[in-house]
Amino acid sequence: MNYLFWLTDAQIARLKPYFPKSHGKPRVDDRRVLSGIIFINRNGLCWRDAPEVCGPHKTLYSRWKRWGEKGIFARMMVGLAAEHGEEKTVMIDTTYLKAHRAATCMAATKGGRGRLVGRTKGGMNTKLHALCGSQGRPLSLFVTAGQVSNYIGARALLSSQPKFDWLLGDRDYDADWFREALKNNSIRACIPGRKQRKTTVKYDERRYKRRNRIEIMFGRLKHWPRVATRYDRCPEVFLSATALAATVIYRL
Repeated sequence: MNYLFWLTDAQIARLKPYFPKSHGKPRVDDRRVLSGIIFINRNGLCWRDAPEVCGPHKTLYSRWKRWGEKGIFARMMVGLAAEHGEEKTVMIDTTYLKAHRAATCMAATKGGRGRLVGRTKGGMNTKLHALCGSQGRPLSLFVTAGQVSNYIGARALLSSQPKFDWLLGDRDYDADWFREALKNNSIRACIPGRKQRKTTVKYDERRYKRRNRIEIMFGRLKHWPRVATRYDRCPEVFLSATALAATVIYRL
């Protein structure tokens, strides 16, 4: 049985600074609507299956779609992460998220970047790029099509982060130009070399062992069915599902 999730006063108080201003007619109760949105995403339900106590399902979906496209949920996650101060050690990695057939329409939206769904050996996927702190809490998230290189996501994530000292990554991030870029920004790389390298790359093996925390983070995010499987066609809305999961799991 799926137990109803209901936000507390303290949790609403933490999220309220990131709510958009209400213009004209007041919004339906934020606590009730957001609790319903979290319940649907955490349990992977259809919007019609929302509990009656959360209000009409059309209201929940309308708020979810509108705020998702505006990036409200992503700003919540980034804003709450920034409250914990700067991280000295940051980890980077990616994971593949299976795209449901409802999300695999490849047609680009007018003025948009397309659906960000790509064909890989495992089928139609979206790739989630993530940065997390030394304790395994997500700092920033970015989605691309499944076949996109890890370096594209790395550029996008690192460009928006404050100063840090160490970057931990796996062999997929082993490239001379990437190491040089980190060095130019006074960031020390803890990245093992690829097996086909002719010269051995030295790295801090003891520090590298901490990198399993970002793998654990991905595992916890994928406990939410709407993160593990992409149902949303709009990439901004799907990113919102991931950001919402990260906020509830790690910041509330």
